[in-house]
Amino acid sequence: MDHVSTPLQLDPDRLLPADPQTRSIARALYESVAQLPIISPHGHVAPSLLMDDEPFSDPAELFITHDHYVTRLLHSAGVDLGALGVGRSAPVDPRHAWRILAENWHLLAGTASGYWLTHELATLFDIRDEPSAETADASYDAIATRLADPAYRPRALFDRFGIEVLATTDDPMDDLSVHAALAADPTFSGRVLPTFRPDAYLDPTAADFRARIARLTEANGTAPDDFAGYLSALEARRAHFVAHGAVSADHGVREPYTVDLSDDEASALYRRAVAGDLDAAGAREFAGNMLLRMAGMSARDGLVMTIHPGVYRNHSSATFDRFGPDTGHDIPITTTYTGNLRPLLERHGLEPGLHLVLFAVDETVYSREVAPLAGFYSSVFIGAPWWFLDAPDAVVRFRSAVTETAGFYRGSGFIDDTRAFLSIPARHDMARRLDSAFLARLVREGRVSPAAAERIVTDLVDALPRKVFKL
Repeated sequence: MDHVSTPLQLDPDRLLPADPQTRSIARALYESVAQLPIISPHGHVAPSLLMDDEPFSDPAELFITHDHYVTRLLHSAGVDLGALGVGRSAPVDPRHAWRILAENWHLLAGTASGYWLTHELATLFDIRDEPSAETADASYDAIATRLADPAYRPRALFDRFGIEVLATTDDPMDDLSVHAALAADPTFSGRVLPTFRPDAYLDPTAADFRARIARLTEANGTAPDDFAGYLSALEARRAHFVAHGAVSADHGVREPYTVDLSDDEASALYRRAVAGDLDAAGAREFAGNMLLRMAGMSARDGLVMTIHPGVYRNHSSATFDRFGPDTGHDIPITTTYTGNLRPLLERHGLEPGLHLVLFAVDETVYSREVAPLAGFYSSVFIGAPWWFLDAPDAVVRFRSAVTETAGFYRGSGFIDDTRAFLSIPARHDMARRLDSAFLARLVREGRVSPAAAERIVTDLVDALPRKVFKL
């Protein structure tokens, strides 16, 4: 029996309510924001991608190798990550890797990855058939042909996607020369902002902590064991980022623990940390105090403070040893904010200069803690659904969990937080559809007026991210 290809489904009313009347309201709301510019104030696209503007190499490199959403699902089905070219593995034949994805396409059904990839394949590459063993080579060739077209280079796609602002994530010691070059380039009109990411300089358990501190303090002209000099060095690097357009500082901690220590107490812990004799309990206290001090710095220099906690990084030692970090084996853990953040909020929570955006991959914390905190503290904002929760049904649960307590205007707006450049429009389009659907139900139930829904759906895309991230 000859194989019959399955059409790649991209319903124009996808994610909108099934009820015809509610769907009609949702469709009108969505159409009012569908073409608005994309504001992406937190993400992980490398700025060199836009600076170099080189063609993407092949479909596997683009859609598989660096997308741990995809590779982890394939790995769970028994696919060796090495066959996909992940991390530190040896280079692989990209066509073979693409065939593996195509043969296992059914594994992505119902997942956010499957949804986004479908959007990308259909809207960017005009792929009409679902990937499968039979269609793998044809789809690979069709995508590869498009990638050779100058219209598919990063800068051209940046313009095509309608991206107005794109933030990257950067090491504090980065000289930001790429950002400076992009800003000075008259042929590039986009706004690409660095983000200060100091985790490895605040946590004594981080890899190479002592070497990083030595480099940081040397650049500042201070002794490595001088706590005041260490703080001064961090402030200097933050100022360097602000001068290059940064609007935020991001903190990817396992737990959002904070503690208020005196300068003498913190200094004693710091000296032990740089000497290499600080135990785990002391390291937790030091890192917790530094998270609190980062809030103080944000209140003074204006960098928005975002916290991304609750992930057990590199859960599989064997996978880490073979492939390295960010290869799909990071697993969510329980997160609590109310007690952990109270010292920080007691010290800085009422300061007008602080914007504190709280994210979670533990969705139980949204209604229990994040929404109530944002519903009181003017400094606290609700971060968009992140990582394992940036999927259609999870986004709907998020919206239900936070809105009745904090309303629509205590949130950050949607944030894609992705390394996958081509998925950015798919993710933002998904969020706009889901918010339109949510608001349409409230209109149908008589809980929100049509005029209010029209304003809210626009503000979620535009006004809110501008306000929260001080754009």
